[in-house]
Amino acid sequence: MNPAERGAAGRSSADFSKVLVVGKSSINRVVVSKIVEKSGLKPISESPETAEKALASLVPGAVILDGGPDNKDCDGLLSGIDALRRASGKALPSVILLSTRTGTPDSLGLSNVVDVVVAKPITPERLQPVIDRMVGRG
Repeated sequence: MNPAERGAAGRSSADFSKVLVVGKSSINRVVVSKIVEKSGLKPISESPETAEKALASLVPGAVILDGGPDNKDCDGLLSGIDALRRASGKALPSVILLSTRTGTPDSLGLSNVVDVVVAKPITPERLQPVIDRMVGRG
């Protein structure tokens, strides 16, 4: 199967065992990946520059975006995630934004693609219950 066929095949159903972890900070990606693994899921860690290709080749059950200091580090991925959601007819993959600010996606003026905001600092106590809830939704 070539990459295009895999992408098309993957678009038809999300793989709930996989979580795409995206952020500029490799340290934050490692921390988040370890928390994802504690939930019994397989993290796929990518920088914002390489994540679009990964998103096209696999459809994860969830995406965790590290928004960086201004919540905009991963904005380039939002249209691709939105397209996957429209194609599936569901709000999948689920999207968690790691933010320096607290609030809801609406109160922070974020894209409607973001389902949940988790405030930094990133800790297992804050993030793990959200991951478990989002994956349970699938």
